[in-house]
Amino acid sequence: MKITMKELKAKSLREMSNNDLIKKLQELQSSLLNERAMSTMGGSPHNPGKIKSLRRQIARIKTVLREKGVKV
Repeated sequence: MKITMKELKAKSLREMSNNDLIKKLQELQSSLLNERAMSTMGGSPHNPGKIKSLRRQIARIKTVLREKGVKV
């Protein structure tokens, strides 16, 4: 499953099931890890705003999960 740069909105996240949110969170976290690894190895990122976007999307998902009462 490819992660796009399209921002996930809180409204659409609230409509997703808990399992889908957790899967999406794991995908985004692994993608963030890869982006950070590429930037620390000296490689110039092809999209410099991607790390910021990934961090915000992760925060949105964690917020929605917390609203639903799911521990992450």
